[in-house]
Amino acid sequence: MRFAGGFLLALAQLLLTLLSLYTWVIIIRALISWVSPDPRNPIVLLLGKLTEPVLKPLRRLVPPQMTGGIDVSPILAILLIQLVRYTIIYSLSPAPRLF
Repeated sequence: MRFAGGFLLALAQLLLTLLSLYTWVIIIRALISWVSPDPRNPIVLLLGKLTEPVLKPLRRLVPPQMTGGIDVSPILAILLIQLVRYTIIYSLSPAPRLF
């Protein structure tokens, strides 16, 4: 039983780490988009491939035309990632608390 519990905690920690890294990937993509990068740059292409599957549906949900031309999909994605992270954290903690 201890092995299964430890394995579950290790998987949860791995998932939390991956979600944190993905948050940073979204932030980096948003920052790079402000400076009009070369669209053929391998880093820009990689960031696009990693983030577009999440950002595209959010862009359809809240199109930039609704927000004055500002793309808020990275903000929404980060908020959703944080919601998932805190759900995992609170579901694994013995006594959930707000702060």
